[in-house]
Amino acid sequence: MSGNKIKAVTFDLWDTVFIDETDEPKRAAKGLASKAVERRNLVESYLNKHQSISREEVELAYSVTDAAFRHVWYTQNVTWEVPERLSVLLKGLNRELPETEFAELVRLHEEMELDIYPDIAMNIETALADLHGKYKLGVISDTIFSPGRVLRGILEAHDLKKYFDFFVFSDEAGCAKPNPLVFEKAAKGLGVELNEIVHIGDRREKDIDGPHAVGAKGIYTTVVMDRDSKNCNADAICTDYLELVNIVDKLNS
Repeated sequence: MSGNKIKAVTFDLWDTVFIDETDEPKRAAKGLASKAVERRNLVESYLNKHQSISREEVELAYSVTDAAFRHVWYTQNVTWEVPERLSVLLKGLNRELPETEFAELVRLHEEMELDIYPDIAMNIETALADLHGKYKLGVISDTIFSPGRVLRGILEAHDLKKYFDFFVFSDEAGCAKPNPLVFEKAAKGLGVELNEIVHIGDRREKDIDGPHAVGAKGIYTTVVMDRDSKNCNADAICTDYLELVNIVDKLNS
């Protein structure tokens, strides 16, 4: 790894800054269906406006589309945007929707997590406040259903957006981690060299191997969950965000 000084710190979002699925108990408490069920409810409802469709057909089409999404995400480093994802689903059913209805169906999918926000990781705000001003801060995040504009909204709702100088979201970049392009975009946007970045995340292939491949450093976080830290060749492991600024400083010493 390069001996260059770290000038920028970039963060994954899901299970790094946000805690994935922590909105689900809140939805249940309000008597709402889970997001997975509600997405299927939406597709079924919109299609039934024009021609009857069984729940079994919707479930199968959605499951197959989800499997295709994951295959493309992991093998091609691309995250289909919601319009493409729903277009694939409808083509599989040999069905169409009027343009305005399709656009509304897309919006309801994309903005579902703006209705009830996920929680944030313990002490992440303290870590960001400690790092802010000392290093440039960025986000490099893959998007699943929530696009970049929605993720910015969730950061804003938690009063965290103010800490970040630049954002790279896979739906906007056209590719996902560990594609080198996302790290290159972050470096350019932050005004630093690739080997002046340390990236923080919870997935080895995307958040450690990805930055290492372009000469950046990687910190593996286990604050939300430990996926496989024992088999991870990270430059450092963060178990408590209260220690993050010290970890970054130590990598610079």
